[in-house]
Amino acid sequence: MGEVLFALPETPVIPVAGEAAGYPVGRVFCVGRNYAAHAAEMGNEVDREAPFYFTKAAANAVLSGAEVPYPPGTENFHYEMELAVAIGAPVFRASPEEARKAVFGYGCALDMTRRDLQIRERQKQRPWDLGKDLENGTVLAPLARAADWGGPEKQRIWLEVNGETRQDATLYDMIWSVEEIICHLSGFYHLRPGDLILTGTPAGVGPVQSGGRMRGGIDGLAPVELSLTAAE
Repeated sequence: MGEVLFALPETPVIPVAGEAAGYPVGRVFCVGRNYAAHAAEMGNEVDREAPFYFTKAAANAVLSGAEVPYPPGTENFHYEMELAVAIGAPVFRASPEEARKAVFGYGCALDMTRRDLQIRERQKQRPWDLGKDLENGTVLAPLARAADWGGPEKQRIWLEVNGETRQDATLYDMIWSVEEIICHLSGFYHLRPGDLILTGTPAGVGPVQSGGRMRGGIDGLAPVELSLTAAE
């Protein structure tokens, strides 16, 4: 088929440190409850049998430094600071070694959440989409190639709101390692270049208001930043 009726929104291309070419985003997978302290603060127990996931549309992602309006339909908009893993090679039913080799690079990310909608839908045993997959709800910082970064190990992961530290932990606190996540997820999907995996958030999540400025980081990676303007 040739011509199309209309153009779809473009998906982000993430800058890569020291390189001219960027990393185009295809799919976004997110790991739920991958830090025990965060699961506890949300009133949940950790499922240690296997990771679980939700997805976010790539077209809803923005790059670090964006200024976006406070989203509609919520009165409890939360930040979640995360390590993003960028897949760089096709992998299916990966072994740990194959999982390591499939990683292109790492970056900082924000998984913004309409928490009131997420909790409401969860209590009714409905999907979380309204709470999680929102416009401008995934924020992506520049990537570092895996070979150029010394993690993930015990690097500090943190987030500030208006200069005040709200989240502060280490990647060592993750329940499921990057290799374990890729091995598990690739048992259900043919992972491919362009796939991003957000690996969960530590404790300290909370609301942010219009005018709020978020800045988060992981040792050795470019920070991620987001500013909220007034609601539309």
